[in-house]
Amino acid sequence: MNQDKFEVIFKAFCRSVDLNTAKKIIPLVDIIRKIKNKPPIPLKEKFADFDCPNFTNKVIMLHGVSVGEVVSLENLIKRIKASFPDYKLVLTTGTVTGQELAKKKYAELVDFITYFPLDVYEAVEKFLEKINPSVILIAETEIWPNFAFCAKDKKIPLYIINGRISDKSYPSYLRFKKIFATVLNCFSGVFCQSELDYDRFVSLGIDDNKVFVMKNLKFEIERKKCDISLNSSSKVFIAASTHKGEDKIVLDTYKKLKEKNETLKMILAPRHLTRVEEVEKLVKNTGFKYGFRTKKDDFSKNDIIILDTLGELSKIYEIVDVAFIGGSFNKTGGHNPLEATIYSKPTVSGPSIKNFRDIYAILERAGASFVVKNKHELYLILEKLIDNEEFYNKVSENCKQCFSNQQGAAQFVINKLKEIL
Repeated sequence: MNQDKFEVIFKAFCRSVDLNTAKKIIPLVDIIRKIKNKPPIPLKEKFADFDCPNFTNKVIMLHGVSVGEVVSLENLIKRIKASFPDYKLVLTTGTVTGQELAKKKYAELVDFITYFPLDVYEAVEKFLEKINPSVILIAETEIWPNFAFCAKDKKIPLYIINGRISDKSYPSYLRFKKIFATVLNCFSGVFCQSELDYDRFVSLGIDDNKVFVMKNLKFEIERKKCDISLNSSSKVFIAASTHKGEDKIVLDTYKKLKEKNETLKMILAPRHLTRVEEVEKLVKNTGFKYGFRTKKDDFSKNDIIILDTLGELSKIYEIVDVAFIGGSFNKTGGHNPLEATIYSKPTVSGPSIKNFRDIYAILERAGASFVVKNKHELYLILEKLIDNEEFYNKVSENCKQCFSNQQGAAQFVINKLKEIL
């Protein structure tokens, strides 16, 4: 079957499910989600049954499916706000956690926040009529057929930004190349993260004149000046954003490291401050002298400082030498290593990094970060980073170069928007 005939059949198939049918199916999906302890689907918003401002045709819509994508849009949203003051900004998410973060983070920056519609043509059409966007920017790789078809039918410019296709997803995408070619060619353009992503998008059948490399929005973060002094002339290791079970791992590792480097200091920063008392008990059991950031303690009389303050972690990386990024030795999925990498500080994480898998892939390829499988590997790489100055300097330089190579993504999008709008 040739592509043209396939497109006609596939579009007819996608439009065959109406809202009434969807409203009967979704409650069954919700039952399964409840069994798996997942939050219910926000049906009203997904069916575009929401009240919103009466938007004119000067609206820029951005979509970030979940937490990682929502965070990555921060600098771009600020720049769009400054560059296009006459336009209203609408932000959508696909998950409950993404929605909660969006409302917390961007309530003062954007004009309206809601959920991305269910991919039923009637729901999408209703959504687009309410939002009335002048342009739509979809972060990363959200490829919904009916949404793409409807945007094209309404002649609304639709773009993927920060686009990527992972090693894991690519073989599956290729198996369904005809489907992806049909949908992707409804997009006005794809702005992707790398040359590799460019090649993958083109191989799926989208016109190569529509595909550009923009680099990575997740690297568009600000370096904060550190106004903290912990009075240390020795090397400092930080265990950042640790979760239950990880504090014991890093404290045992620190104890071994200190046997070889007795002047080594450590900052322990639990992810949740409600765990500070629990963490203190573990630290106390090590026998090391320790203090608290809230008490203005420093390393003049202590081996370990417990970072029990809010808002200081992202800047304290400037005064450490190497960082372990927590949430990676349990099922949390890791936290953002770039907050340390921006200061050219090497990072080490456990194997659970699903929340930032794409970032770790870039950092690992650049030799700027390390993902270890277990406690023993954690010790080995930290020992090498702390005791081998030549190796440390090389990794630190890799961090700096990696950031430099990824800069410019937000400005690329701004320049494209100036051409579009």
